[in-house]
Amino acid sequence: MAEISLAAAVSHAPGLTGWFGKAPEADQKTVLAAYAEIHAAVVESRTDVLLVIGNDHVANAPVSDYADFTFGLAGRHSGPDEWFKPWLRVADYEIPGRPDVADVLYQSVEASGPRVRAVRENLRYDDNLSVPVTMADLVSTGVAVVPVLQNCTVPPVPDERVCYALGSALGEAVRDRLPEGLRVGLLASGGLSHEPGGPRYLEIDEKFDRWWMDLLVEGDHEKILAEATFERMEEAGSGGTAELLSWVVVMGAIGPRPCRSLGYAAVDQWRCGVGAVRWDLS
Repeated sequence: MAEISLAAAVSHAPGLTGWFGKAPEADQKTVLAAYAEIHAAVVESRTDVLLVIGNDHVANAPVSDYADFTFGLAGRHSGPDEWFKPWLRVADYEIPGRPDVADVLYQSVEASGPRVRAVRENLRYDDNLSVPVTMADLVSTGVAVVPVLQNCTVPPVPDERVCYALGSALGEAVRDRLPEGLRVGLLASGGLSHEPGGPRYLEIDEKFDRWWMDLLVEGDHEKILAEATFERMEEAGSGGTAELLSWVVVMGAIGPRPCRSLGYAAVDQWRCGVGAVRWDLS
């Protein structure tokens, strides 16, 4: 059976690449160090395939026919999508996929409850994949990527318990249905508090962000599911903070355990609270 080799989560935001230099130097160093640790973790863990779970910004399907989770089955993943280039300001990238792995995982969770779909052509990637690929320099690692894009904005949104259960099903599929010896990493991409385009667009709920990070470090998943609900995320920033549901998917895949904070920064110019964690899999 395959093994989960790495579990981490990190924020993505267009400000991290589009206007990174507007942040104070100390915050820049915090974020660069966090992403550097994720890069090193991918290499040191000898990860073969990295699942990147992040939200879809309503770019890959109409709201009238919107899946809860979309698995990217392309042989190569390239980005960023042309429409997003002006504000992301990242170099074009291409990274190998693993259609065989993606297909097994998709089929394993297809009957788990949420609406899932598989797409064999290249998806439209914005900061959900482009920021972690760029900031963690995933291209140079040679790791194959399976993108899993989730619905965090179109009602009804799969809530924290649905996402945790989906993650649990993914974890079981990795361990029970993928080839012996394959090393599979999990990286959640999204959050922390922000409200894109809303009345609190320029605000960061630092109190919520630090509370969330502290909860994760404690490692009590039932407490997190009971208190850090989708509704609570929306209170901290509607239409954006719920990207943290991708972190919940990873939590479901690995089960209750503590993690280590890789740092946090609240930078108004980035329009988003930025943080990262790595879970202890030993």
